Amino acid sequence: MQLTLRHDLAFVTATLTYSGVSLEIADVLVDTGAASTIINADLAANAGVYVRPTDTLRRLRGVGGHEHVFTRRVDRFAIGDRGLDEFELEIGEMDYGFQIGGIIGMDFLRASGAVIDLGRLTIEFP
Repeated sequence: MQLTLRHDLAFVTATLTYSGVSLEIADVLVDTGAASTIINADLAANAGVYVRPTDTLRRLRGVGGHEHVFTRRVDRFAIGDRGLDEFELEIGEMDYGFQIGGIIGMDFLRASGAVIDLGRLTIEFP
């Protein structure tokens, strides 16, 4: 699958499936510096993923500052044909000053066996 460069960052489109509803999410950053995968809360809501009173909020800290997230196990999270069933995502506001649908972190990249080729700007799954 081809990566798209914007702001010198690599982006893909991902698919989130939750309670039988599938949603394509554009502008998802591929980030080997992120430990976990996070999806924009406004977009996740379109698939029926909302914070529940029983959810625990976590505070993440990164280069861009702090952010509160909750976690949700989804039916499937995929890039192209390669997906992981019963995958746990973090859901948060993601106000970074530019359009972003989410961040694919090392949890997904390692579990899916992703191979990133920056010379060809591709992500593949052997």
